[in-house]
Amino acid sequence: MVPQFSRYLLNFAKCRGDIFKLFNPKLLGPSPRVTFHGQPTTINETGFNFAVTGHNTLNVSDQIRHMIDTFKSYPGLNFREDWKVVTMLIGMNDICDYCKNKTLFSPDSFIDHMTEALDMMMNEIPRTIVNVVQILPMKPLREVQKPTLGCQLQKSFCSCLVQPEENSPELKELVEINFEFQRRLKKLLHSDRFFKEDFAAVLQPYLENAGPPRLPDGTLDLSFFTADCFHFTVKGHEELAKGLWNNMFQPEGEKEMIKTLAEPIKLICPPKEHPYIYTKPQVGSSAPALIHFSVMLMSLLSMFILFDFL
Repeated sequence: MVPQFSRYLLNFAKCRGDIFKLFNPKLLGPSPRVTFHGQPTTINETGFNFAVTGHNTLNVSDQIRHMIDTFKSYPGLNFREDWKVVTMLIGMNDICDYCKNKTLFSPDSFIDHMTEALDMMMNEIPRTIVNVVQILPMKPLREVQKPTLGCQLQKSFCSCLVQPEENSPELKELVEINFEFQRRLKKLLHSDRFFKEDFAAVLQPYLENAGPPRLPDGTLDLSFFTADCFHFTVKGHEELAKGLWNNMFQPEGEKEMIKTLAEPIKLICPPKEHPYIYTKPQVGSSAPALIHFSVMLMSLLSMFILFDFL
């Protein structure tokens, strides 16, 4: 076990970068703070976090172009030789806006934009692993209610989810669209489509069936949610980060699935016999054979990119 890692399991810090630094203190890019709604930020403010809070999937290629251009000119970064870890979680705002334009925010459009984004990274960024985090079930967010202005604004920025009546056709359609986003993303990534010698895009599915955090009386634990009743607090992000870490070191078919965010996730330590991030996709019998592509932690984590979209 890596020195201090076992102690870290009991005192988890604010982001995945803190764990990665245990394996490589020279890590570049961990984000020291969150991004702001609708506003790109500078590297000095948020490190390699190129997300713009509130954006839809149709904006993701612009964010990736900004990321690539930054990497090519960033002092101390060897664009060709340094390994990169990119993490993406996007699509929930598309679901929030689905009823406003069912073509622009359709599952087809979502997959088209994701394919374009992943193609851009695969074709232009060498030595990269992309964690694509599965979208979580969104219906329980309707229950998040706080006496805050932000929570009232949720009725506007996620009106397609919040406004429909319970059991209404509109809500049932949106729940099915949520599931279709998950199914289509799984289909896109469970192949060798985004896999080559120095690149892999891996679906990390731990949130796919995640239930909301609840108190013993069955009500939602609001300490997991910020004042806008949509995004997670540090407490929530800690669980998201731990779930992602565990999935990265679990093979296809054995990745941990969170039942509820209310149950603290126990971090795993990469075993000595396989201290790698799993990247090999699930390949059908008709697909060409692939060489198992996994990278040692100590050589991989020379850079860390947060590209989250919550």
